[in-house]
Amino acid sequence: MSILIVEDEANLANTLQLNLELEGYTCLVASKGSEALRLFNTNHTVLQLVLLDVMLPEINGFDLFERFKEINPSIPILFLTAKNQSGDKIAGLKLGAEDYITKPFDLEELLWRVKNNIHRRNPTNELKHYKFSHGFIDFNTFDIKNHKDETLTLSKREIGLLKLLMTQPNKVVSRDEIIETLWSASENASARTIDNYILNFRKYFEPDNKNPQHFFSVRGVGYKFVP
Repeated sequence: MSILIVEDEANLANTLQLNLELEGYTCLVASKGSEALRLFNTNHTVLQLVLLDVMLPEINGFDLFERFKEINPSIPILFLTAKNQSGDKIAGLKLGAEDYITKPFDLEELLWRVKNNIHRRNPTNELKHYKFSHGFIDFNTFDIKNHKDETLTLSKREIGLLKLLMTQPNKVVSRDEIIETLWSASENASARTIDNYILNFRKYFEPDNKNPQHFFSVRGVGYKFVP
């Protein structure tokens, strides 16, 4: 999966490239508007996402956004800009940017936003069903078979949480990532709600829910699924 980073601060561009490549992405980097336009035009058929600074030499980020969308409107673009440029956020969102990230930003949060935007753009790559020793999940119908081989139908959000955990087996998924992925900004999600879902999963899939084998809470961090 390829990402175009358009950022004229060399240290920040290098940091973004290094961390995104550690996450498995291939990165193209441009520090000037003309270079970014050339790279986008040449690679737009394989790009999954663009991280776009606003203040750039030669062509500013807003003008680049419009030219990128003329070439390939389906690629999600996330704006990056200085925190004190509050008016830029409104302008970027009005243009139709998928997301807007202010500097300085939390690197881990940016990586989640990148992942979530790419994930939304590629629904065909999502998990369709999952079978493990004590259960089966059909993500299309929202039906599960529990550890007693009974068929149950879960809510959309329960299925969404199962999918998020099962696409990252053995990895701790943070509460922040779960909330950002499954709830909108206007909803009042809480860690308590997620805890209740995890307790439900243990009832469904754990023969002994007091001694879980599959669904774990990691105090102060998040949750993990072990196949």
